[in-house]
Amino acid sequence: MSDSTVQNLVEEATLDFTLGDNDTALAKLDEALALDPACFDAWHTRTEVLFAANRLDDALAAAEKALSLRPDDIHIHTSLSRIWMEKGNKPVAEDYGAKARLLGWKSQLKQ
Repeated sequence: MSDSTVQNLVEEATLDFTLGDNDTALAKLDEALALDPACFDAWHTRTEVLFAANRLDDALAAAEKALSLRPDDIHIHTSLSRIWMEKGNKPVAEDYGAKARLLGWKSQLKQ
């Protein structure tokens, strides 16, 4: 399958999630990840869907996979911060939040 097929699945899953259909979103993300297990966007979207469904351990696992694919992504650090805060681990949440801010500043300096 092509990259566009995977990206289309992620976009459709995002729309499903936005419309409140988490189960359909997760099914499409599973399909995308079966086609491309290294698709950062699918892992990050999966993180957000699972977080919204309060499936924190599953969200954390998806976020850690996304982080392994893109360790310098601001958004995944922000997601990890939110997950850890919700799980009650403020020090870890603050570490991820600080990393996200640092990455944001680096990005601004490059511009």
